[in-house]
Amino acid sequence: MSEAKVLVVDDEPPVLELVTAYLEREGYQVYTARDGLAGLKAARSFKPDILVLDVLLPGMDGIELLSRLRRESNVYVIMLTAKSDETDKIVGLSIGADDYVTKPFSPRELVARIKAALRRLRSGDNSAESAILAFRHLRIDSGRRRAWVDDKPIELTAIEFDLLKALAEHHGLVLGREQLLEKVWGYDFYGEERVVDVHIGHIRQKLGDARLIETMRGVGYRFEDEPL
Repeated sequence: MSEAKVLVVDDEPPVLELVTAYLEREGYQVYTARDGLAGLKAARSFKPDILVLDVLLPGMDGIELLSRLRRESNVYVIMLTAKSDETDKIVGLSIGADDYVTKPFSPRELVARIKAALRRLRSGDNSAESAILAFRHLRIDSGRRRAWVDDKPIELTAIEFDLLKALAEHHGLVLGREQLLEKVWGYDFYGEERVVDVHIGHIRQKLGDARLIETMRGVGYRFEDEPL
């Protein structure tokens, strides 16, 4: 985990310096950029494990950067948003952000989010046959973090994969939004339950005609498929 690469894109030098100091103290390789275009170029060349991305950037803003990046990469993205701006949070999530932290934020909280994300991303065991979840329509390889619907591969972001896996592991049972936040983002996640709804919507789009996730109004979600 100490060899993980983190790209931080923010136009405020004090923020970059503080976050870099905390991340380097944890042993991460850190790369920084101060505008959207430089951030996009850095993401393509540095190929980070985690991208910390501010919304308000000169030139190309964070929303546009993320929109372009999602066409070619499933890198885990933590967006930095203004505390009062709900629109940025929802738009960021809708185009592929995995998590968000509101400014002003605690560097320790950001480091904790990054650690939790890396633990999930690196928890797979490529050799474990028990990591395969097989159903009539869906197959999940937990070790390789890949999924297929009706034998066709689907491209999922890290959070989308973890959400689908959590639901599949509890097939037939209803999982509330708070439960999913705990299972997927971790107990220290301070976000709102709407985060779950946005990502579930993305997963459903990628599942296509396979209606495998049922909404239990006012309660949560349930995965329904016949296990093999």
